[in-house]
Amino acid sequence: MPAETWRLLDTGVTDPYTNMAVDEAILLEHREGKTPPTLRFYAWSPPTISLGYFQQLEKEIDLEAIKDRGLGLVRRLTGGRAVLHDNEVTYSVVAREDHPLMAGGIRPSYLRLAEALALGLRELGAPVEIASGRKGGQDEHTSAACFDAPSWYEITSGGRKLVGSAQTRKGGVVLQHGSIVIALNVDDLFAVLKMPSEAVRQRLKDKFYHQACGLEEILGRRVEEGEIKAGIARAFTRLYGLEFIRGELTDGEKGRLEELRAKYASKDWLERR
Repeated sequence: MPAETWRLLDTGVTDPYTNMAVDEAILLEHREGKTPPTLRFYAWSPPTISLGYFQQLEKEIDLEAIKDRGLGLVRRLTGGRAVLHDNEVTYSVVAREDHPLMAGGIRPSYLRLAEALALGLRELGAPVEIASGRKGGQDEHTSAACFDAPSWYEITSGGRKLVGSAQTRKGGVVLQHGSIVIALNVDDLFAVLKMPSEAVRQRLKDKFYHQACGLEEILGRRVEEGEIKAGIARAFTRLYGLEFIRGELTDGEKGRLEELRAKYASKDWLERR
């Protein structure tokens, strides 16, 4: 793959509506050919539950528990299940569907991006693998949480999910974003998911510890956000020859944020399912 220049963004910590608005603004501006392919890192305040595009809010999320625990709540543009964004590095990648990284459809692009993510985490010393696909379980109850099972080509360690990702394709452009977990916050996650009974909640919560993990647990040390970001960027360079230039949001992207943020903050968007 020939060397090419990508933009590297680190937009820091911001609210959930702005985070989702920025991802979509980057997608829309790239679709119009106004910005280069982009790797972005970001974080969340407050800690936030993000719902997959197709999830049913009323069926799966306890809104009173969200309020009681001071968590944010937003619906993503991408599919998948609920994620608690807390103690993590969130990444997003935006590029055209015909870019070599994205070509061939969803699964091949997931695999290429997973290979870079895995290499970056191995640079930190993390013993990670790329999951071949979702494994069916015998439990009649499952949670709405993303990290309760690995999907195609997601990053695991010892069979436990470490990175959860989701992808959408709009107008010939791919947006993939995901969570690289530093430390799990299982208590808040399972407090806000609706369950048929408290016994089921506790059983699935106990099971979750065997299905998901964080970097600090598997490395046995404190992990800084900066080393994760640097490792991931280096991995994309090593594997795919990408040259990253640190940048900022363009005026065009910034100009879209007010309208997009209002959409993600709206009741209509949150309750659309």
